[in-house]
Amino acid sequence: MRVLMLGWEFPPFISGGLGTACYGLTQAMSEIGVEIVFILPRPVTDEFSSHVKMASPTTENLANCSKNDAEVIKEIFPAVGDGKALVGCEYFQSTEFDNVSFLSVPSMMQPYQTEDNYLEALKKNGYHTEVDQNGNIKVVNGKGEVIADLSAYIDSVQANDEIAADEQSGGSQHYGRDLYQEVQRYSKIATVLARNEAFDVIHAHDWMTYPAGIAIAKMSGKPLVTHIHSTEFDRSGENVNQMVYDIERQGLHHASRVIAVSRLTRDVVTSRYDIDDEKVEVVYNAIEHKNAILQMSQPESIEIDEKVVLFLGRITMQKGPEYFLQAAKLVLSAVDNVKFVMAGSGDLARRTIEMAAEMGIGHKVLFTGFLRGDDVDKVFQMADLFVMPSVSEPFGLVPLEALRNDVPVLISKQSGVAEVLTHALKVDFWDVHEMANKILAVLKYPPLRETLREHGHYEMRKLSWTDAGNKCLDVYESVLG
Repeated sequence: MRVLMLGWEFPPFISGGLGTACYGLTQAMSEIGVEIVFILPRPVTDEFSSHVKMASPTTENLANCSKNDAEVIKEIFPAVGDGKALVGCEYFQSTEFDNVSFLSVPSMMQPYQTEDNYLEALKKNGYHTEVDQNGNIKVVNGKGEVIADLSAYIDSVQANDEIAADEQSGGSQHYGRDLYQEVQRYSKIATVLARNEAFDVIHAHDWMTYPAGIAIAKMSGKPLVTHIHSTEFDRSGENVNQMVYDIERQGLHHASRVIAVSRLTRDVVTSRYDIDDEKVEVVYNAIEHKNAILQMSQPESIEIDEKVVLFLGRITMQKGPEYFLQAAKLVLSAVDNVKFVMAGSGDLARRTIEMAAEMGIGHKVLFTGFLRGDDVDKVFQMADLFVMPSVSEPFGLVPLEALRNDVPVLISKQSGVAEVLTHALKVDFWDVHEMANKILAVLKYPPLRETLREHGHYEMRKLSWTDAGNKCLDVYESVLG
């Protein structure tokens, strides 16, 4: 079985659960003998990490491209000539997976910037931020002098970033920096690349790759499987982006089969996109198992006798950060020796900091910014409880990460992972009083905490990417008849 897989994220180019899921699936499918060619977009300025290596230039792969394909390449890369068809488009073999190779499509997208990116840059340059008595966030230099409001600082940096980006692209109309244009560019070039690959089935992950999947299916006559990790209703509630919804709907209707990450997501797909229930297969995510325990010291901002309640994820509407803070205030009205740690970045990061200050609990809430690698495991090992108050979570890998680190979890009932975890506390995201009661129960009663930790860890270990990979293989075989 040979699969052409289309994905928008893959380590090290990762911003959420999509990349982690693609990594876990490809690793498992490689181990069971499925061959995969993975077409991945990437910013042209990024460098690949050590988990992949160059195998051969793409120009060799496309030496015999058709006249029509050559016109597509010229449209997307107007500056290339002298026969170097896809300068910057690379073909490389994974050093981790025996049966997985990658094709990277060059992209003109600027790196995704969040407020936490700027905060991290400030820290590296000797600056820090402080919240004044009015709840305003100030940028402070090494001498303790306030140099600007954070918002004004970010606005000035963003303006310079825009100028630099325009200079880099030469103001070319061919290089749009918005996501929709990048999706279309990815679709065109992925179709060209697919002409030179042999494969049995197409597997497209999430809406960004659906146009490419549809085009390649029409070109090749091969069946298309679309994998939906998150719907526009999860990300935006009822205020959906119509363009994204239309692309999702087209991808789901053009597919021979649809893979959903939970029954919750399957229900959204069938009710909101008018997809036949029999067409949708649920394949749960899993997590890589590891036993390494990192040694770490207690941060100075957390006292020895203080309990730690952790929120880790994107600070966006979907993840429910305001409900976490409301529950935190209720908990702190009952006990004082608790710190609430919010790890992550997102469009509501600044508003969440302001909200904590306005609620009078700013001194009890720590904001770490975006964490990666060992820092994620370190923050878990500080925690007595992990809370995921998501408004709508198609699956939710972070609770599994918490359990892997022996941290008990409290999750919203509006999450797919709630379908596979029995030994986890569950609450409606909006019920902050019940959320606070369950947080207090875990902090006050060690036997409850130990039971949740022990049995939850066992449940986490029963979920495997190998099972998920085998279920995907069953889906492929069903569409091939």
